[in-house]
Amino acid sequence: MITNDKNINYLKHQVVLKICEAAWEGEITNDVREKIVHEISPGPKPEYRCCVYKEREIVRGRIRLALNENANVTNPTKNVVQVIEPACDECPIASYTVTDNCRFCLGRPCISSCNFKAISPGDVRMHINSKVCKECGKCAEACPFGAIVHLERPCKKACPVNAISYDEYGFCEIDEEKCIHCGQCVHNCPFGAISTKLALVPIIRAIQAGKEVIAMCAPATEGQFGAGIGMASIKAALKKVGFADMVEVGLGGDMTAAYEAKEWIEAKKEGKKMTTSCCPAFISMIRHQFPKVYENNKSSTVSPMVAVSRYLKLTHPGCITVFVGPCIAKKGECLNEFIADRPDYAVTFGEISDLLESKGIAFEPVEEDYQESSTWGKKFATSGGVAKAVIEVMEEMGEDISDIKLLSCAGGAECKKALTLLNVGRLQEDFVEGMMCPGGCLGGPSKLMAEREITKARAGLLAKADRRKILENLENYPMDKFSMYRDGHME
Repeated sequence: MITNDKNINYLKHQVVLKICEAAWEGEITNDVREKIVHEISPGPKPEYRCCVYKEREIVRGRIRLALNENANVTNPTKNVVQVIEPACDECPIASYTVTDNCRFCLGRPCISSCNFKAISPGDVRMHINSKVCKECGKCAEACPFGAIVHLERPCKKACPVNAISYDEYGFCEIDEEKCIHCGQCVHNCPFGAISTKLALVPIIRAIQAGKEVIAMCAPATEGQFGAGIGMASIKAALKKVGFADMVEVGLGGDMTAAYEAKEWIEAKKEGKKMTTSCCPAFISMIRHQFPKVYENNKSSTVSPMVAVSRYLKLTHPGCITVFVGPCIAKKGECLNEFIADRPDYAVTFGEISDLLESKGIAFEPVEEDYQESSTWGKKFATSGGVAKAVIEVMEEMGEDISDIKLLSCAGGAECKKALTLLNVGRLQEDFVEGMMCPGGCLGGPSKLMAEREITKARAGLLAKADRRKILENLENYPMDKFSMYRDGHME
């Protein structure tokens, strides 16, 4: 994972690893929890925080999340993304602050520009009353020395849908009605105060119960673990830890592309514009902020993850499906009541690595002879890959695609701009591909390496794949036996 502070990752890794080890051994009682707390934070001196007592309380919050519980006992929430309150108290509450550059000038343009009387002279510089300030920014614009700066808290700045606010004590609060589970706040908080629930213990319990647990690895998987670790290597490691099998979700990319192509062809005939439906954070943004677009322009095809899960549950009745990828929003999609027949669980690359480590298993190179997806499905992981796959299917169907205009958006700002234009009828392009992460899924919040490193490792692995066509590939699967639509209906 790429974050602002490797210490946050190390702490989370310690907690998750110890919880997984304990889960394999038996029941995780309160005594077991407290033992883990004191193993991670033995004292008497703290390693990360002001005191060992606060440090231990933060570890307890992380343990609760690792057990798929709420981080805060007194503040229950259904949201996948949660705030560990003891860890959230180091950021300044005031948004606009006067720095030492203030010269106490005679003109006092900052005072003159403020309509709310929030600024007054202090002992050595001007002072802004955060309780009165409306954060309009006029004082910063007026200051001739640039002495007033806008200090936006990292979590709030990273959120593309303005779902983060603060309570009277300065603790971060996440609006469940606005949150799209994109995970940007999680990996932008420099104190590790925001994290997510984990499903590793329920997965371990399912494996121990002898259930058929099948992993579904995202198209972004290839390259995450280095140039020598492809899908076959990952499948081998997951089988060692207890998974019955592994299927690449690039296959679901082929399935989704085929059905979105049908929708695009129909929309093109009607002169209707459409969006893709693969990125759950993108779809959540549409549903929360652009209901008209959600009703009229969103593709009704399921994401590749849901497609593969439905296929597996058809061919392996009673199986448990687990998505593995760089995406936090997939955890939210597994709980999304607007999607029928959802997968059971979703975990990140870091979490699955911790699960393997808890049993002493590592990824090792093997002969890469496993491929269930076309290269088009594999490239769903990159910005533009979804749209290109849909266009490929349209070409395979003999459709004229010469006059189609595509818009690929990656990142919250680009997606919001495109949806705004579509909402007001000013979008020039015919179809919009939306991915909430810059660079697409390869730039997901829970990636393991820098994007350029992943891309380099990935290139060699993808070069070994055969060049099968999408529709040709899907002839091997019972596509008429399960629904490819969000509400679960059959054609």
